Amino acid sequence: MARFPKREADIRTLVQNIIAGLTGNPDFPNPPFTPAQLQAFLDNVTALEDSQVATQAAAQQATEAKQGGIDEMVSAAKSVLSYAEDAVSGNDAKLAALGWSGRAEPTPLQAPGQPRSFEAAKEGPGWLTLDWKKSPDGGKAAFYRVERRKAAGGEWAMVGTALEAEITLNSQERGKEWEYRVIAVNKAGESGPSNTVAAVL
Repeated sequence: MARFPKREADIRTLVQNIIAGLTGNPDFPNPPFTPAQLQAFLDNVTALEDSQVATQAAAQQATEAKQGGIDEMVSAAKSVLSYAEDAVSGNDAKLAALGWSGRAEPTPLQAPGQPRSFEAAKEGPGWLTLDWKKSPDGGKAAFYRVERRKAAGGEWAMVGTALEAEITLNSQERGKEWEYRVIAVNKAGESGPSNTVAAVL
């Protein structure tokens, strides 16, 4: 048994087929709606669709016009506030009359805080994925430097850098125990090293 369609285009096609099938067909002498009535319904939907398209276009134009008005208003307000800041040399008490305040002094950049919870999340033959948590203290890290040394001791050497709090190191020498740590870095300096993680790959 056929199912009544759900898509608008399919419904229109079906109605058009019904109109064509009812017109002059003696098998359906007294339908509850005549072909002319069904055609009127179809024409009405087409007219409403045209109205909807026009309304949507008008709404889009109105939205764009409103945004243009907002942009002009913001530009004008910023211009006045910039003038006012210069006029009173950034005096907050005087700028308060405009509902404004002077420009804040830039905060000096601080060195980042020590990375926390450094661990080996995954590892396999010759590779491992390390991750850690960013410190809530200090300045924002520009990048993280990952270092390695032999577990027996020795000098730390950089083996990779990361922009986020995770890195996968490939081509790591196998059969030896290594120690890893991470240090956060920005223009102001470096953090203290994280805790150390040992791994044999």
